[in-house]
Amino acid sequence: MSKNQQQQDNREGQAKGQEIKLADNIAGAEYSNVMQVFHNKEEFRLMFAHVFEPTGKVVAKITMTPAHFKRMVGALQENLERYEKTMGKIDDTDVSHGKIGFSDQD
Repeated sequence: MSKNQQQQDNREGQAKGQEIKLADNIAGAEYSNVMQVFHNKEEFRLMFAHVFEPTGKVVAKITMTPAHFKRMVGALQENLERYEKTMGKIDDTDVSHGKIGFSDQD
């Protein structure tokens, strides 16, 4: 399915009055300054954390199919391009590459 077809399907779903509810256990937005990605053949797992030295806290874990992950990456890339076109290029040279103290225990 092409990107234009996906966008058209999304608009049609919204036009039909598709309702998306917020889960009761989600009180509001969480701040994340670290993300780790794990994958196997069947799924991608994203772990979002808020690290403030010397500690950190995992604030969300998301699991999805490889196909959905690929669509999400495409949507993120498209939005990043729009953002930089409007707001200017993001300087990503100040990136920490150190270990943060989390380990995969799944």
